[in-house]
Formats: sequence, structure tokens, C-alpha cells
Amino acid sequence: MHWIQEELTLEARERGFHLVTGEVMRAVDLSAIQTGVAHFFLKHTSASITLNENASPDVRADFERHVRRLVPEDAHYEHTVEGPDDMPAHIKASMLGSGQSVPISGGALALGTWQGLYLCEHRTGRGRPRTLVVTAFGEE
Repeated sequence: MHWIQEELTLEARERGFHLVTGEVMRAVDLSAIQTGVAHFFLKHTSASITLNENASPDVRADFERHVRRLVPEDAHYEHTVEGPDDMPAHIKASMLGSGQSVPISGGALALGTWQGLYLCEHRTGRGRPRTLVVTAFGEE
């Protein structure tokens, strides 16, 4: 059994859905694992990580527009200490989640043809750098 664990800092991004598959895989070498699993864990409560369609930029815009409708910033929130976008960001992060697991096959992620890993930044304006822990394990 071979184990890898890397903690990556993803650059700050504006609010929205950002494909990060390439960036993450350039930083983590899975070539020693022939069959296994990679787990991606985002260490934040106002951003999330998800898998979805990676070809059309329209998908990213549609995600952002519809998630904003589901969790509007102008609703009543008790938690407003960090600004009006903070509690909606927490709700969105809980809805989409902080972790994803992907199979590894032949030393690479076994993603579908049109799948990619997204960093979902839910804070208004430019977010902050985000920390992603990648834990991979499997047979050599």
C-alpha cells in the first residue's frame, strides 16, 4: 500500500466556480499508485469543492447564478459579523461540501471524459488563498 498526502495552497480567486484539476494534479504525483483513491479536502467554511462538467464555461456561470438564487445574500441571517456574504457562503459550502473522492487508475485520476475538480469560492470579490489537502492511497 502506498500513501501520499500533500497540503496545497490554491491562489485567491473571485467568487465563482473555478476548475482546478490541472493545478492540483501538477502539484501531486499519483504515478506510484496503480489502483487506489484520492481524497480532496478543502479546509474552509466559506468555499467548497465539487466535481462536474469541465468543458463549457457556461456551466461555471450557470452554477454561480443558480447557487446565488438558492442562497440569496439579502435574506435574514443572524451571523453577519464578517459581512453580508459570510453566512450565505457558509450555507453554500455546506450544500456543496468540503470533500471529494476520486478513483485512481494507472497512476492518474479516473475522471469521466467531461469531469473536472472545481474550487467554489463563495465570498464576494476576491476570496482568499484556500488550503486543499490531497490524500491518496492504493496499490503500487
